[in-house]
Parts: sequence; structure tokens; C-alpha cells
Amino acid sequence: MDSIRRYLHFVKPYKWQIVGTIFIGILKFAIPLIIPILIKYVVDDIVGNPDLAKADKLDKLFWIMGIMMVIFVILRPPIEYYRQYFAQWTSSKILYDIRDNLYNHMQKLSFKYYSNTKAGEVISRVINDVEQTKAFVISGLMNLWLDVATILIAIAVMFTMNVKLTLVSLVLFPLYAFSVKYFFGNLRTLTRNRSQALAEVQSYLHERVQGMAVIKSFAIEEHEQKQFDRTNRNFLQKALEHTSWNAKAFAVVNTITDIAPLIVIGYSGYLVIENQLTLGTMIAFIAYIDRLYNPLRRLVNSSTTITQSFASMDRVFEFADEKYDIVDEPNAMDLKTVNGKIEFKNVSFAYEDEEELVLKNINLEANKGETIALVGMSGGGKSSLVSLIPRFYDVKEGQILLDGVDIRNFKVQMLRDKIGVVFQDNILFSDSVRSNILLGKPGASNEEVEAVALAANAQEFIANLPEGYETKVGERGVKLSGGQKQRVAIARVFLKNPPILILDEATSALDLESEHQIQEALEKLAKDRTTFIVAHRLSTITHADKIVLIEHGRIVETGTHDELMEKQGSYYKLFQVQQLEQKTETDS
Repeated sequence: MDSIRRYLHFVKPYKWQIVGTIFIGILKFAIPLIIPILIKYVVDDIVGNPDLAKADKLDKLFWIMGIMMVIFVILRPPIEYYRQYFAQWTSSKILYDIRDNLYNHMQKLSFKYYSNTKAGEVISRVINDVEQTKAFVISGLMNLWLDVATILIAIAVMFTMNVKLTLVSLVLFPLYAFSVKYFFGNLRTLTRNRSQALAEVQSYLHERVQGMAVIKSFAIEEHEQKQFDRTNRNFLQKALEHTSWNAKAFAVVNTITDIAPLIVIGYSGYLVIENQLTLGTMIAFIAYIDRLYNPLRRLVNSSTTITQSFASMDRVFEFADEKYDIVDEPNAMDLKTVNGKIEFKNVSFAYEDEEELVLKNINLEANKGETIALVGMSGGGKSSLVSLIPRFYDVKEGQILLDGVDIRNFKVQMLRDKIGVVFQDNILFSDSVRSNILLGKPGASNEEVEAVALAANAQEFIANLPEGYETKVGERGVKLSGGQKQRVAIARVFLKNPPILILDEATSALDLESEHQIQEALEKLAKDRTTFIVAHRLSTITHADKIVLIEHGRIVETGTHDELMEKQGSYYKLFQVQQLEQKTETDS
């Protein structure tokens, strides 16, 4: 019930549209209820009336059919159109609002959440599950009331015609209600299980589509087919369990709705033979039974779809209830100007509460405009340390100060707005080069975009692309080389123009020529900014104001390149090893 209550919060802004749609729908369903009365009138008062001459019968028949043609040909079509249009318009608007809300929620979820959750699972909830809830609006909030109204109108008319026959028509109603309650009670759980299994299939496909190059390069298509078959078979099993139960429900309920007309036909036939009922009334009653039990059959279908929508609602709001790891403090401050001094004070960090600390008692200071290089073996904690500055994660112990203020006291979005990040593997969206650069400052002019592309050494390769700045780069920038992607990423940080810069192994995966071009661009970018560089190649950071060697989550050496080389400690050994490796590569 909590899911329904929360869903109605999204429905509330459109309550009058729903009321209007129901009113139009009642007109739509009420008009066909005239037909049984028409049948009774034609059979008893025209065709079977011994007091009327043939000419009078034809005259009355033409008049009544003329009136019916006006109602069904002129009045009913626009009613049908607007009923369908407003029903779909309203439900589509509600789904739009829910997805809009969920996307806003998605952007607030932390790196921690996305590192533990498959992208396909998130997509399934926002697309498939939200779409399934549409049935609640169409069937639960509109069609349900229309079908109930149709049933009540039909029963009311039937009572005016013959009370006893009406009561016989309704004798199976209690059995029908019991069957619906019994069978559809378990359907919600089965539907949730099926939706989860479908989400797993979608998640698996999403990962494999992104990693198709790996599958092909290892020639493991047959193995992957078996893996997919296992996931797909799990969905098949859940779907068949759901289908089996659903089929039982329909078999029982439809049997009841089929038996009821037989009882009415038999009893009304008996009354006609006994001269207690006219033939026209019998025919009208049989027609009304069809009008009575057709809505009941629709209600059974509605029960199925509404139950499915309830299960999808549960999954939607389960996702919506995911807690934010990074949130603004109640009295979080604006951050308008930044001097650029950053201090780590006794900082310790772990990705999960029960896991071993990744960073242990880090103390580090970066003054305005300084370049701090973080070096060391992979897994030492360098990237973890810089990810704390923009609060991608929060410290477990200690604090990080920006210009003397704990960064947790600032609004998260305003803090991140003052920080530019260039990753090793920068993600570009499948849009144009220009659009990807504009992420740094949406709304910037073409002149600004071209100026930052020039500063990032990207102008030349962009000019040689088929459509220049309007060239689509493909998903994750697949149509560009690694060096080209990095230069686009650097250009957008140039455009953002932040006072603090983080370069997380921005050149480690590139060839020497690309690295040289990007290194040149990065040095221009880092000028007069407080910069943290996570570096693999030590030759690229010898210019840094301070080099920090991190091993196993601890700072073991700090100093300039010359100071650390003179000390001949861990940094000196690491540098010597890399120099030897580079010399070997050059000689070969």
C-alpha cells in the first residue's frame, strides 16, 4: 500500500484530467448499453406488435435506426477519440514525471552505489518497471471505474425490466469475487520475481554489448552463449511460473463468467415458455448479460495488469529509496570563491565499513597554485586519495580542508564546480565533439570551444574529422583514439576553468607521441591552479612542486624530484627502474 500511496503523489497533479477522462469514458461505455433496449423495442413494440400495420412498423423502424445512426456515427467517434487520447496523454505525463524524478535521483547516487550495481539493473527499473506502472493509471484509475460504472448501469436497467431474472444473473458474483481474491493474491510476488529475472537478462546484455571486443578477442562466443543461456533460462522459468498461475486464474474466472449467461438463457427461456416474459425482454436480457460479464472479464485482465504494476511500483520505489552516501550538511555553505589551499589532516578511508583501510592517517598540504604529484605502485591508494577531494567518497576519519574549511561544510555541487578532473579513461558521450567539450560549460560560444580545443592541442585532429566539431564520437568516444579522447576531455576542463585540478593517470595509457602532446596541454592547464597529479610515468612529474610517494595507503616519502633523488630512497629506486625500462624500450 505504501507504493500505491507514493505513486498517487505523482498522479495528484493530473487528478482533474483523470476525472475528465473517466467522465468521457462513462459516456463511451454507456452508449452501447442502449442496444439491448433497442433490441427489446424493435422485437416487442415494432416487429412483434400485432396492432401496427406494415407501413407503420417500417416507419417506426426507420426513425429509431436513424436516431441510432446519429448516436453511433456522429456522437460516439469523437467521444472514443478523446477518451483514448486523454487516457494515454495523462498516463504518459505521469510516467515522464516519474522518470524525470528517478534520473535526478540517479545523479545524486554515489560512486559507491554504481560500483556495486549493474548499469542494466538501473536501466531496467527506470525504463521497464516505470512503463509497467502505466497499467495502474490506465486500468486501475480509469478503466476500473468505467467497468464498474458499466456494470452498475447495466444492473440498474436490468432491474427495471425484471427483478427476479436480474437476481439470477447476479447469483455467481460472490464466487467470482472470491476467485479473483484467491488467485491474484500470489501474483504480485511472482510478477516481482519475473521482473527481477528480466532485469538480470538486460543487465547481462548491457555488459556484454560493451565488452564485445573482449568476447571476440578471446574467441569465447560459445562460452558466453552458455552463460547467457543460463541467465535467459532463469527468466524463462520465472516467466512460466507467472504464466502458469495467471492461466489458472483466467481458467477459473472465465469459466464462472461463461456459466452465468447459460443460467440466464435457460431461466429466461423457461419464463418465455410460461408466458411470464416477452421474447424481446429475453433477448435484451441476454444482450445485457454480455454487457455485464464483458466488463467483468476486463476486470480480470485489469487485475493481472494492475498486480504487475504493483510489483513494478515496489521495484521503482525500492530504487528511489536508495540512500545517498554523499549529502549536503543541513547548514552547508555556498562556495563562490576559492583560493586553492588544500590540507589532508589525519585522513583514513575505506570503501566499505567492514573492509581494510585503503588510506591510513594521511597528512598532506597543497598551497595555492602548487602541483602535487602522487606516485607509487598500483593499488597504493593514489586514486583513492584524489577521489576524496571532490567528495566522490567521504573520509572515514580525519578531514580535508579547502582554504581552512572542511569540504563537508560546502554544498557538494558547488565544491565539484570548482574542481576539474581528467581521468585515465575519460568517458565521452555518443554526441558531437562540440557537445562533449561543452560539458565543461554548457552554453559557451563557438569561439570559446575552439579556443580551448586549441589550448588542449585538439584543434588539428578535430579539423581533420569528417564533420569537424559536429562529428559524432560514438558510444564512450569509440570513434576517437585514446589520445584524441584525452584531448577532448582536457578541452572541456579548460572550458570549465576550475581553480583546482585533478589529473588521475591522464597519460599512462598513451603512446609517447600522444603523451607529449597531452603533457604539453596539461602543463598549460595546470598553470596557476592547485593541481594533483596521479602519475605512473615518473618522468612526467619531475617538475612538480611536491612529489608524494604512497605505499599501502601511507605516505612514505615527500619532496621535490631533486630532494627525493638525493635521498636515494623508494622514489629513487622506482625512478631508476623506470629509466632503465625506457632505455631498454628505446634501444629495442
